[in-house]
Amino acid sequence: VQLQASGGGLVQAGDSLRLSCAASGRTLSNYDMGVMGWFRQAPGKEREFVANINWSGGSTSYRDSVKGRFTISRDRTKNTVYLQMNSLKPEDTAVYYCAGGGTPFTVVATMIRPQRYDYWGQGTLVTVSS
Repeated sequence: VQLQASGGGLVQAGDSLRLSCAASGRTLSNYDMGVMGWFRQAPGKEREFVANINWSGGSTSYRDSVKGRFTISRDRTKNTVYLQMNSLKPEDTAVYYCAGGGTPFTVVATMIRPQRYDYWGQGTLVTVSS
């Protein structure tokens, strides 16, 4: 499975962006997609969990600092997962990565560590100016 992330850019604080992550490869099933997540990594910092979604059931989880501002969703007809980011803050500046792992039976709250994911997209840069 290959993941292609897009949608990053330079915005001002308070603006919105929508990131997309398109999955491709062999015929994809709910089992292939499992849990899809977004992580981010700022310069000099470790990669951190942002949000994830169970591809089959749609359950989601978020890191506390983005709750109420970010929304993760998926379009199963397009094999694409989205991250809608509103009210962006300078501290949201990072390279954002999408990733996939687990199974349709995986509880999303157990998938917050990068090591739990099997495949990754290339990252897209989000820069929020103050």
